[in-house]
Amino acid sequence: MCHLCNTKPVYEFTNKRKLCRNCFIHWFEKKFLYINRKFAMIKRGDIIVIKGKGYREVVLEYILNKFKDKLMINISNKGNKIAITDTIDKTAQQIINNLINENLDNKKLLPIEKIKNKIIKPLYLFTDEEVLLYAKLNGLKFKKEINKKNKIIDFLEDTEKKHPEVKRAVVNSYLKLYNQ
Repeated sequence: MCHLCNTKPVYEFTNKRKLCRNCFIHWFEKKFLYINRKFAMIKRGDIIVIKGKGYREVVLEYILNKFKDKLMINISNKGNKIAITDTIDKTAQQIINNLINENLDNKKLLPIEKIKNKIIKPLYLFTDEEVLLYAKLNGLKFKKEINKKNKIIDFLEDTEKKHPEVKRAVVNSYLKLYNQ
């Protein structure tokens, strides 16, 4: 943390810790590399495909390009791994939806597809708010997305306001089920 974190914060964690623009970008990129290491998503020599032009896809492409030399990867239209931009918000909603529909054995919501190791989710532990803020702070151009609302999304958003970190808790519990 620097002295600007208290005077010009752009982001505040639930524990009231604040980050300025530079510290937030550094934290985001460090967490991105942590997610990659934790789940062993990207390996040296991988060619990664990213689809779409929403803010999540633009952020993912930007950050992969930023670290492509460090990770020794390429980004192309055809590759051996497909990067999907699922975040905590989307994953928590899908987990709750599966619980309601009694579809409890769904390993497609894990951060990496275990069968073929082809589908990866590098933004898995980020919230939509964090990804959007990273896009704005870096001046990335993206198409605005129209959020489709449903009862599960509304329920999660209301619960998150009353109990911060509930989405993160849902996803972490799901990961514990599969020993991730």
